[in-house]
Amino acid sequence: MGAKGLTIGVFDSGFGGLTVLRELLPLVGDAHCVYLGDTARLPYGSKSRETIVRYALSSARFLQQRGAELMVVACNTATALAIDELRDALPIPVVGVIQPGAAAAADACREQGTTPRVLVLATQATIESHAYARACAALGLEATEKACPLLVPLVEEGWIGEEGDAARASVTAQVLRIYLGEALRDAPESRALLLGCTHYPLLRTEIERTLAELGRPLRVIDSAQATARAVARVLTENGIARGGLAGVCEANRALDEVGEATCEFFATDSVRKFKRLGSRFLGRPVGEVQLVDLGG
Repeated sequence: MGAKGLTIGVFDSGFGGLTVLRELLPLVGDAHCVYLGDTARLPYGSKSRETIVRYALSSARFLQQRGAELMVVACNTATALAIDELRDALPIPVVGVIQPGAAAAADACREQGTTPRVLVLATQATIESHAYARACAALGLEATEKACPLLVPLVEEGWIGEEGDAARASVTAQVLRIYLGEALRDAPESRALLLGCTHYPLLRTEIERTLAELGRPLRVIDSAQATARAVARVLTENGIARGGLAGVCEANRALDEVGEATCEFFATDSVRKFKRLGSRFLGRPVGEVQLVDLGG
């Protein structure tokens, strides 16, 4: 599908939202995507709700000033605590990461004709917000939430798959086995597993392998992928995009096949670190990152 001339704003407190952008690029054809990583003020999860709302609004307004005609909140914490304020404040469509993930999990359970129960893996802050549990409940889905605080630093340090050496990758594998073992004991009737953190798609292969080893090969739902598809639907429903979802690229299509989509990157701190980690999350070199000051 195409979205010629459209500018899409995407923001997160850091790098994880780039997994959403990675999934979005094949779906928006020749759009221009502007990504902001608010790295000077991360992590959002340790802040008060009032502060998170203020940070999210300043990030979104910066992207709107850069021409964004649709806003993607590629941050679970900001979605959980600030999505209503963002929708009230912005005169453009706003898509978060939580409701699309919950909807995809509900669809997966319906397709399987199984008990509508899902296991959600997320950070401590997202779990404490219970945003996924509420979103799932609204869709008739029972959610068991599991906080996995060690996974984000392990991903950011590159202790995963082929990126790290065998010893480091084995540490991540063991951590996953412990978390998943505990979660499955708490939720033995779950029929799908929802990745409720934008870092976790980088662990999907390891998660699926561990589930199989534990004898519970659950359907894994990637909230980043679900969010990208939700954006595509919003574009179509608002008459911004052409052609609907017909012919949408597979989610793992190589980014060099995307076409005319362009990207622009901003960070509020640590540009060098953003380029290094961002390339890992985006799956291709990030290129130039511009430093921007959004204040305190």
